[in-house]
Amino acid sequence: MPQYLMTVVEPSTGPGLEPGQLEQIMKDVDALHHEMHEAGVWVFGGGLRPPHTATTLRPADDDVLVVDGPFAEGKEHAGGFSIIDVPDLDAALAWGRKLVAATTIPIEVRPFYDSES
Repeated sequence: MPQYLMTVVEPSTGPGLEPGQLEQIMKDVDALHHEMHEAGVWVFGGGLRPPHTATTLRPADDDVLVVDGPFAEGKEHAGGFSIIDVPDLDAALAWGRKLVAATTIPIEVRPFYDSES
C-alpha cells in the first residue's frame, strides 16, 4: 500500500494558543494516533521542536555550509507529522481530515514515491 506523509502546518507568527489548548490538542492527537495504530495504518509520527532549534545544511561549492534555523523564513512551519500506510489518496485524506479535527490547524497530505514510480 502507498504511504502518505501528513504534515502539521503551524503558523510561525500570531497570537499563539490559549492556556490549556496545547494539552487538549496533544490529547486529541494521541487518541487519533492510537486509532490509526488500531486500524493498522500507523507507520510513524512525532512532533517537532520549534523552527529556531533547526539546523540547515546547504551545499556550498565542494563543501557544506551549516546554518542555524529552518531552511526558509516563512509564515508557517512543520510542527509535526504522521506517516500512514493506506490503500489510496481517499483513505489518506480521510485520516487527514481527522488530524485537522484533532489539531485545529492545516494538514498537508503528500504521497511518498513508491518503488514502482
